[in-house]
Amino acid sequence: MNAPEDLVLGFHQIRIDDLPRVGGKNASLGEMFCALRDKGIAVPEGFAVTAHAYRRFIIENDLQDTLQAILAGLEPENLADLKRKGRQLREAIMAGRFSDALNRAILDAYRDLCGENGFVDVAVRSSATAEDLPTASFAGQQETYLNVVGEAALLDACKRCFASLFTDRAISYRHEQGFDSQDVALSIGVQRMVRSDKASSGVMFTLDPESGFRDLVVINGAWGLGENVVQGAVTPDEFQVFKPTLLGGFRPILRKKLGRKELELVYAEGGAKMVRQHRVSSAKRATWCLADDEILQLARWGCLIEEHYSAKHGHPTPMDIEWAKDGLTGQLYVVQARPETVRSQGSQRYSVRYALKEPGEVLVSGKSVGEWIGAGKAHVIRSVADLDLLQPGEVLVTEKTDPDWEPALKRAAAVVTDRGGRTCHAAIVSRELGIPAIVGTGNGTGILATGQEVTVSCAEGEVGHVYRGLLDIEATRIREEDIPKLQTKVMMNLADPDKAFSWSFLPNDGVGLARIEFIINNQVHIHPMALVGFDRIQDLKLRRRIERLTNGYADKRDYFIDRLAQGMGSIAAAFFPKEVIVRLSDFKTNEYAHLIGGELFEPEEENPMLGWRGASRYYDPRYRDGFGLECRAVKRVREDMGLNNLKVMIPFCRTVEEGEKVLAEMAKHGLSRGHNGLEVYVMCEIPSNVLMAEEFARIFDGFSIGSNDLTQLALGVDRDSGTVAHIFDERDPAVKRMICEVIAKAKAAGRKIGICGQAPSDYPDFAKFLVDVGIDSISLNPDAVLKTLPVIAEAERDTGFRL
Repeated sequence: MNAPEDLVLGFHQIRIDDLPRVGGKNASLGEMFCALRDKGIAVPEGFAVTAHAYRRFIIENDLQDTLQAILAGLEPENLADLKRKGRQLREAIMAGRFSDALNRAILDAYRDLCGENGFVDVAVRSSATAEDLPTASFAGQQETYLNVVGEAALLDACKRCFASLFTDRAISYRHEQGFDSQDVALSIGVQRMVRSDKASSGVMFTLDPESGFRDLVVINGAWGLGENVVQGAVTPDEFQVFKPTLLGGFRPILRKKLGRKELELVYAEGGAKMVRQHRVSSAKRATWCLADDEILQLARWGCLIEEHYSAKHGHPTPMDIEWAKDGLTGQLYVVQARPETVRSQGSQRYSVRYALKEPGEVLVSGKSVGEWIGAGKAHVIRSVADLDLLQPGEVLVTEKTDPDWEPALKRAAAVVTDRGGRTCHAAIVSRELGIPAIVGTGNGTGILATGQEVTVSCAEGEVGHVYRGLLDIEATRIREEDIPKLQTKVMMNLADPDKAFSWSFLPNDGVGLARIEFIINNQVHIHPMALVGFDRIQDLKLRRRIERLTNGYADKRDYFIDRLAQGMGSIAAAFFPKEVIVRLSDFKTNEYAHLIGGELFEPEEENPMLGWRGASRYYDPRYRDGFGLECRAVKRVREDMGLNNLKVMIPFCRTVEEGEKVLAEMAKHGLSRGHNGLEVYVMCEIPSNVLMAEEFARIFDGFSIGSNDLTQLALGVDRDSGTVAHIFDERDPAVKRMICEVIAKAKAAGRKIGICGQAPSDYPDFAKFLVDVGIDSISLNPDAVLKTLPVIAEAERDTGFRL
């Protein structure tokens, strides 16, 4: 198939260098069709009507002067003018006629595509000569027509594609990108339809489009033809796959997020309309649009496509890919690929420090959490039942928070509480979410009023202030070349998998503390024992609630394992191959009781802080099976996903005998210390951990000092109590003496020791003390990393480290 003067070219005749002749979309299709089918990537057959055909059409219909006259004086910012002139341009194109030669070339190519089986259904897609460039995609600016059948329908769709070069959005986009509309031509791709109207389709990126993290494949999909996903008409399913271990033969599906998938675009039955929207049943909406094997196959294809285009361009080229599944054959196809043009063009290798540029009137003050500044309208909320009233970007003002508040905290620009100290719930969660918080104001809810505009500043030291009004803020970027080189490992405390890929760009040596309580509370929601013992639950309302959340899981326990494994796996992948130490669950009984079904399995305790928590739960018959689910999730991350950089840490382990019991329980579930490189750490947060450090070192690979609980137990201070909060200080000589002792004992035993408590994040002098006494690693909250690095560097110079 080779039409005169190259009016039409088959995909087998096109390569990426043909972009000026066939536009970016068709050049890419031809490249994949010719170069990647041998690697197993399925691309539907088709042909391109060339840009030369478009230019001949313009000349043969004497449209040059007409188009130029309409475009003269165009003001794209004037929407009325843009709309009027865009309509005139399209009408001029539609009034033109295809020459006999162009008609014949298109129809001959279509007949070749149909073969002996009558007219086949095709997609007719616009492919502009300026689109799918590395710095400007132009994707979606021109039109696509689906389920086009027959010669007359095909010719009409082709002319409409020519006209769509002048859609209002395309004219405006070219103006913004600095392209002259007269210099841009349009090619058309005619491609055999994939019957995804009977299956699913969507898009795939070979990097994280939010953070720019390069080792991720992100797949979105929904039922029906792919335009709904591309145009944002539905909320799709989302899948995330980790590239490095995928290519090593593992199954690293890090995230499966079920979308609502409200509509599906399907073939229309009869009439002139080619496709129609159809509402999806609730049962189908609750079903994944891809099976796990299909997710992994698409991800592998994405990696191959990225590898090929990177070699072609001579530099890494993350890709934006469209895929479709044929419901008649079950075959997956790639129907488009283009360079990703947003995140791949920037760099995340810096961070930002904030400061106020003007003075303001202080309304209330308290302990600052983080180093950020947030601003917005205050919203006073006194009950968790009213959290749905909090709007995105508002400042949450309340007495205190607990784990039930965490989903709403993500919407807040800042948090202000009456009660609490630096280690209270609001403080911990705000740090992990990267939002400023001021805790312990005493009377914030009485002074601040709903609707009042305020600025919340945590960038001025230990004391944070709430200012009247929206103040001017200055942000300073920290350059990578300014980051000092250290011998002491600087790690991070993380909990939210959604933040992990962004935080990974900070200078770090891994994760010293990954708290799985956040994952359980925000992604699992259900008490593990309510899943283990689901068949014995009598409460019908509770059963229905659990069934809704676990829909699609015949064995409810698999829901817990999947969700927890995906959360931990995301954090491990973000920092791979650096060490990621995940602390197994350390909810208190009152916190476990807040999980769905938790009240059936948790006792009431007078002092949960010192009660049934941490290691004491893991071997207890009342929770042993729940702990087994945690172990199976860890095993899935390490062995199925291939993320063996994940290490395990046991919290609140009171005795050596208790530690041995926990290790025995882990081994029952395939987590034997030393097997496949598994290291097991213990939190050092109880005086017995210090006093018996030599014995703990015998059964564990290392220690992580939890300075919050160690201070609480060394000084006999309830760290949640505002009344005695002034006594709580990790820099107290008693606490520092215990830290010195356990570091010396760990080193004598040849064990690693670090710290993951709050103190080094809050007090630079405390970080210096830790370096002086020989700590191996300091794990900091992400907001404290950049400010603490120079302190550690200075301490190392003073101590005599030779770098």
